[in-house]
Amino acid sequence: MPLAPPTADSILTHARRDFLASTACGLGAIGLGAAFDADGILHAQSSSTGTPLSARSAHREPQAKSCIFIFMAGAPSQMDLFDPKPQLAQRDGQPLPESLLKDVRFAFIKKNSARLMGSSFRFRKHGDCGMELSELLPHLGSVADDLLLVRSLRSKQFNHHPAQLLMQCGRAEFGLPTMGAWLSYGLGTESQNLPGYVVLNSGTGSSGGATLWQSGFLPTSYAGVLFRNQGEPVLNLRNPQGLPTQLQRKGLDLLKRLNSSRFSQFRDPAINERVASYELAYRMQTATPELIDLASEPKHIRELYGVDRPEPKGLTSRGKSGETFKSLARNCLLARRLVERGVRFVNIIYASWDHHANLAKELPYNAGCVDQPIAALIQDLKQRGLLESTIVAWGSEFGRTPLADNGGGKSTGRDHHPFSFSMLFSGGGLKAGHVHGKTDDLGWGIVEDPVEINDMQATLLHQFGLDHLKLTHRFQGRDFRLTDIAGNVQHDWIA
Repeated sequence: MPLAPPTADSILTHARRDFLASTACGLGAIGLGAAFDADGILHAQSSSTGTPLSARSAHREPQAKSCIFIFMAGAPSQMDLFDPKPQLAQRDGQPLPESLLKDVRFAFIKKNSARLMGSSFRFRKHGDCGMELSELLPHLGSVADDLLLVRSLRSKQFNHHPAQLLMQCGRAEFGLPTMGAWLSYGLGTESQNLPGYVVLNSGTGSSGGATLWQSGFLPTSYAGVLFRNQGEPVLNLRNPQGLPTQLQRKGLDLLKRLNSSRFSQFRDPAINERVASYELAYRMQTATPELIDLASEPKHIRELYGVDRPEPKGLTSRGKSGETFKSLARNCLLARRLVERGVRFVNIIYASWDHHANLAKELPYNAGCVDQPIAALIQDLKQRGLLESTIVAWGSEFGRTPLADNGGGKSTGRDHHPFSFSMLFSGGGLKAGHVHGKTDDLGWGIVEDPVEINDMQATLLHQFGLDHLKLTHRFQGRDFRLTDIAGNVQHDWIA
């Protein structure tokens, strides 16, 4: 029996069925690819045309291009350096009202016998702005008109490592990216021969260690790279003795071809990150020795920073390790040289300020170590026209108590205090010669303009042209950001 001729409707039905059957894989792949891209799985494809650290545009016009974050691990005493409290001195030796102590946890203080301890250091006003700073910080006083002093920060953590993680990573948890990693992820770097994120250590080293410059769940290209300020800048960067440069280059080229072939098969972003790391390390072999050679700096610049300062006689501290005065000064000068070469984020870590005892004897050492080189850094950046685009931040994980620490017997130091502490900022479009926030007469709590750690982080990102709500990375089905579910830009800080 002959088949009936197809009707127009049957032709259209068959055509639709044939189209869907023949292109299902393609449509499915498009949908799956879109889902993977939303999850960040296919982001590696963009790195096949550039490196993970290639410079990228911000969400808005930035005011800052780089940041030098000077992290004073261990927590300096704010009422001895930045926040004068005459009434605390008048009430020295008196107990704190029980209502303030009722629900407070301390690291070491014994509440029943705790007594207030006034500062033994004098304060005076500096600059046209009249900013009050301790006598221990005369050089920083000389640049007071370039400083933003925030006296009203507070933390949710009262032990060092969790508080350091909160300050650097936005939350007190392991495995999260730090501020420097987030900035490198969001903006890349303008340096071709150096990492986007460099770490410099002085003193005894922080309790947080490498967790304070990790990339967390972000690609490893965004992690901080630890530099030394003398000798070999980066350990294991030099070629083995007898390996010619030409042979090394041929080996890297072969490795790159093999990795590129592997990437075309599996699209694994870690492959391109590895290639980029090898190539950056190759370029760093030439760039880093020149970087740490300070002989090219004029004598007056080296003297300004104090790179050849001797260790002070009669002073010592838990912040001392080797020639710490020279090390910190060299690190501040190196930070300026790194910023000049396009490095996005430099983290100088100096520990320790954890003065539970011997505060009056040890704080002068730590303050004397940092005062001259940090003031010099601000002056040097300013006279080179770099301060406008560089944020210099000076801060720690929390502050110290107005109570003397009696946990070890003698009450000669201060315990951990998360309820109020101070930070300094300069440059990058932030206000200059300005004091933000106020603490009560004893320095216990904040009475005006409190600032959370996430607020500070949101503000720094804002100055880089980044919206902290939009700078996200999808990991394990969730969009993460530096400020987590908090953070408010402090517009009062902005010039």
